[in-house]
Amino acid sequence: MKLIDLSPSDALGTLLAHSMDGELNGKPVRLKKGRLLTEADIGALIARNHVSVTVAKLDADDVHEDEAAHALAKAVCGDHVRVDMPFTGRANLFATKSGLFVPNVDLINQINGLDPSLTVATLPPYTAVEAGRMVGTVKIIPFAVPGQSLKACLDIAAHTALAVTAFRAAKVGLVATRLPTLKDGVLDKTRKVLETRLKPSASFLVDEIRTAHDVGQVAEAIRSLAGRNCDLILLIGASAMIDAEDVLPQALRLAGGSVDYVGMPVDPGNLLFLGEFEGTPVIGAPGCARSPVENGFDWVLNRILAGIPVGASDIAAMGVGGLLMEIVSRPQPRQLETVPMNKPPKIAALLLAAGQSKRMGPNNKLIAEVEGKPLVRHVADAAIGALGDDLTVVTGARPEQVVAALEGVTAEILFNPEFDQGLSTSLRTGIQALAARETRPDAVLVLLGDMPHISQDIVKQLAAAFDPEEGRHIIVPTDAGKRGNPVLWSARFLDALTGIQGDTGARHLIGEYAEFVHEVEIGRAVSFDLDTPEQMKQAGGRFVD
Repeated sequence: MKLIDLSPSDALGTLLAHSMDGELNGKPVRLKKGRLLTEADIGALIARNHVSVTVAKLDADDVHEDEAAHALAKAVCGDHVRVDMPFTGRANLFATKSGLFVPNVDLINQINGLDPSLTVATLPPYTAVEAGRMVGTVKIIPFAVPGQSLKACLDIAAHTALAVTAFRAAKVGLVATRLPTLKDGVLDKTRKVLETRLKPSASFLVDEIRTAHDVGQVAEAIRSLAGRNCDLILLIGASAMIDAEDVLPQALRLAGGSVDYVGMPVDPGNLLFLGEFEGTPVIGAPGCARSPVENGFDWVLNRILAGIPVGASDIAAMGVGGLLMEIVSRPQPRQLETVPMNKPPKIAALLLAAGQSKRMGPNNKLIAEVEGKPLVRHVADAAIGALGDDLTVVTGARPEQVVAALEGVTAEILFNPEFDQGLSTSLRTGIQALAARETRPDAVLVLLGDMPHISQDIVKQLAAAFDPEEGRHIIVPTDAGKRGNPVLWSARFLDALTGIQGDTGARHLIGEYAEFVHEVEIGRAVSFDLDTPEQMKQAGGRFVD
């Protein structure tokens, strides 16, 4: 591939190297980089008086970025991984089952080392994923790559480099010990947190035995659970384990089991031990297992639930990457900022109004009149009426029309130049602007511009449900239990929101941070939007030129 400058009339059939403005039928158009120039495009460039254009001219052996990305992505796919359709040289890979993501690190490194123009990026090894979670992405840097380089990568990838090891439903037994200072409410909460941890794998507790923090009583409880045909036994002590001679390890040995490894180089999670009883794995859980926040216990538990053996060498190798307590990308209760009770939270509204209305034909649905005012104005008025004037609007397709429809509204207007690449680009544009403020808001309510039944009262209900002190950091409205929009996010998630991809918004983050989600049942308004001319007509809407 070569980058050359040509006159527009000589550029037919080449790839545009940089986005350029043109003019078609007297109206301005934007030609995006990477576009295969057609006769109409050439005319649009000439009409704007461009005398030179930088283009990419492919060599005979070159493979277009989308074709190359798709081919490499398909080649690296292993069990329970699928490839999405490519766009702008990128092909994303998604899990098809819940389980542990297990990449072949050596193969990925070999591919990334062959040619810097072909790249594969993935989640960390042994990340727990749900079906539909993105696990990797193949990105081709230039507009095309040499066929020889692609073939070399495909030869390596033929061994399949990315896979998800699916979880297996396990029957789990729990022994929880008591001390006089430990309230039953703590044990009840521990059980609920554990059941939540088991849910992604469809595993379940067959029994919980609560005993005194005593070697003999715990040993008897272990034997009793073994008779229930458990696939896994968990021990959670009222007091943290100190060493291999402490109560819980001693109890396992007294019962007739073995203690294979004590401690782990993961923080939180250091005070874990691993053993077995009559062929059944036993985990002595650290105290942090009572918390829903990720810790070393999750790393061992998930491997066992996925049927992946865990031995001493596996645990010893968890130290690099094992410092979890200060990971800023994953909010934790001890890190989450709280809003003082005597001070109402400052909630900013972010209205996404950049869509192309593709299913509406030539019409821009956001400016269509519904009940006497533009569709996008309904949402803007609801946000301002409930939250005040802190409104940010992200525009994209036909921005001048959206701005005109919002005349008189006090708002910061942003333009997303990549609006045609999915909803995530508009969300990132808005979130990045809010995150860059000298004083961040306490939370952000993300609204969609095509939902006319979102009212001030609905916005107020969602705002009132936001309570960091009670663990309510992500507020999600529901319609008969089905999640809808708008969604309110604590400011601690702003950085995570800037990393999303594709056209599905931040749905996967809601699943990833389930322990911080609070649902509010609202009704039909939070799932009602207008996507087609038929829906617009049924809603009594009228398109405006």
